[in-house]
Amino acid sequence: MANGGAVARDGSELIVLGSGSSTGVPSPVCLLRPSDPPCAVCHKAIALPPQINKNYRSNPSLLIKFLHGDGELRFIQIDAGKHFKEQVLRWYLPNKVPRLDAILLTHEHADAMLGLDEIRGVQPYDSLNRIKPLSCFLSQETMDSVAEKFPYLVQKGVKEGQEIRRVTQLNYKIVQTSCDAPFDVEGLEFTPLPVMHGEDYLCLGFLFGRKSRVAYISDVSRILPETEQLISQESGGQVDLLFLDTLYKKDKHNTHFCFPQSLEAVKRIRPKRALFVGMTHEFDHELDNEFLANWSKTEGIDVRLAYDGLRIPIDL
Repeated sequence: MANGGAVARDGSELIVLGSGSSTGVPSPVCLLRPSDPPCAVCHKAIALPPQINKNYRSNPSLLIKFLHGDGELRFIQIDAGKHFKEQVLRWYLPNKVPRLDAILLTHEHADAMLGLDEIRGVQPYDSLNRIKPLSCFLSQETMDSVAEKFPYLVQKGVKEGQEIRRVTQLNYKIVQTSCDAPFDVEGLEFTPLPVMHGEDYLCLGFLFGRKSRVAYISDVSRILPETEQLISQESGGQVDLLFLDTLYKKDKHNTHFCFPQSLEAVKRIRPKRALFVGMTHEFDHELDNEFLANWSKTEGIDVRLAYDGLRIPIDL
């Protein structure tokens, strides 16, 4: 059940909290030690406030505002990276997001989970931690990393003589890294989408939605056959919306899709609509979306760059 709240008057929607790479845009080095000529996108990223600047990008993250069958909204977030607090202040407030009901983690890298400590800022205040823990869905490998990086967020009870300190309260729920193991989050079913994030590392994406199918794959260098089959038009699993990683414009990368690989994947999978996330400062939002508009007409697939703060009404 949701933690209180009035009956929702509006429906489900997705809010892109972050659309950038691990470093984000602008890249500090481009401003501290400018090149000749200066990095055009990084300077555009500071020319206007982030709330109205589509070239300002924080770590990849998606907020799912889900209208439950009981008439109340649930707020489910995918990933809480280094920029979590910034994203909350920037996008929760204007979108009237009152709380967080659950969180899913794709993997254990800093841009996906280093904000776990900051989650206490959106939880009810109690100096003795007497609050309901937030459900956190993650793989066993990510759980092991959380325990190593944040032992105080995993510790059960207080040792003799130890002071109680207010920290994020989480209820960890291990999910399988298999397309055959869906799980329920606040009444919304999610299916893990295992992908390679470098050939030595398995990362999760997620498929969710009954009325509209949404696939979120933020960190990928190779889509596994079972995952592609589940979400591709050819196999009868066409998704209404695909979020997909794209790091650089031209180069290849060992742990991420870049623009050419992302476009090829979209052509194979053929979603009804695709939004790219994870972009570095090589992408100029307006200019590259002009290219994508023409590409979309040619290929018959609507593809665009996402941006921080993008709201997508959707029937889940």
